Amino acid sequence: MATRITRTEKLDLRLTAEAKHTLAAAAQAQRRSLSEFVLESALGRAEEALADRRVFQLPPEKWEAFIAALDAPPRDLPRLRKLLNEPSVFSGDKRA
Repeated sequence: MATRITRTEKLDLRLTAEAKHTLAAAAQAQRRSLSEFVLESALGRAEEALADRRVFQLPPEKWEAFIAALDAPPRDLPRLRKLLNEPSVFSGDKRA
């Protein structure tokens, strides 16, 4: 038995008559309600927009180099170490 999910949120859109007609025609062509069609389309586009923030893909050889860089010990960067050990201009500490 499939679990039914209750939709409790509403999203209102303002659009042109032409845009609504196009969406309705596309929904009808896929035998979906207009709401189903718009929601599924919008969610698909949202997944695409967020994919690069959630999924990280590289070809195998670049993946191996990436993993090696992550696993490598940190490099000693004396200038950065010095900078991080100096008082911040925002801390109000006037040591020089």
